[in-house]
Amino acid sequence: MDSFITIRFKRETAKRFQEFSKIHFKSHTDAMATMLDFFFYNEISPKEKFGPTGRTLEANLKKRINAIIAIIKAIEKGQTLPTVATLSALFEQTEPAEKKLILEKNRSEEIGQMRYREKDSIINNTQK
Repeated sequence: MDSFITIRFKRETAKRFQEFSKIHFKSHTDAMATMLDFFFYNEISPKEKFGPTGRTLEANLKKRINAIIAIIKAIEKGQTLPTVATLSALFEQTEPAEKKLILEKNRSEEIGQMRYREKDSIINNTQK
C-alpha cells in the first residue's frame, strides 16, 4: 500500500477540495492526480484564462444566428418570392385574355352608324 504525506492547505481551500473530490472522484488522491494530469497533458497553466465562457459564446452565437435569419428572410422577400411568382405565371396553362389591337376597328360601331345609303334602296323607295 502507498504511504501518505501531509500537505498544508488553508481550511477554506481544503474544504472546497474535499467537496469537489467527493462529487467527482472516489478519493482525494484520484482527484488531485487527475487535475495535475490535466494541466500537464494539455500544457496549460492554472493561472491562464481560456477566454470567453460558454455563456458568452452562446450569446454571441444566438446574435449571429438571428442576423443570418434576418438576411435569409430579406432574400426570400426581395429575390426568391418574386422569382417564383414570375416562373409560376410563365408555366401556367391558361391562355391570356384576348385584347383588341389598337388599329382594329370595332365592327359593331360601324354597323350602328350608316352614313350612306345604297343607290338601289333609294331608287326602290322612290319607285314605290
